[in-house]
Amino acid sequence: MGFLSKLFGAKEVEAKNVEPVEYNGYLIYPEPMAEGGQFRIAGRIVKDIQGEMKTYQFIRSDVLASESDANELMIKKAKLFIDQSGTTIF
Repeated sequence: MGFLSKLFGAKEVEAKNVEPVEYNGYLIYPEPMAEGGQFRIAGRIVKDIQGEMKTYQFIRSDVLASESDANELMIKKAKLFIDQSGTTIF
């Protein structure tokens, strides 16, 4: 921990181990963002295209009271986005 972090009490952020949801060859990683006691819809959509892993960071304006609700809605929105856009999202 650096000097300023010790001085001002900054906390280290733990990375969560997220299990992806597979959908039509895409991997959806729900990663809601805590914000003001609620959770913003966020995550990643990942796909292997010709041996290269492509990632799209998915952040929406929706906020929900529970993390599990935010995860569920993110997965639904990501599936819809994949269906509408396909590989053009990358």
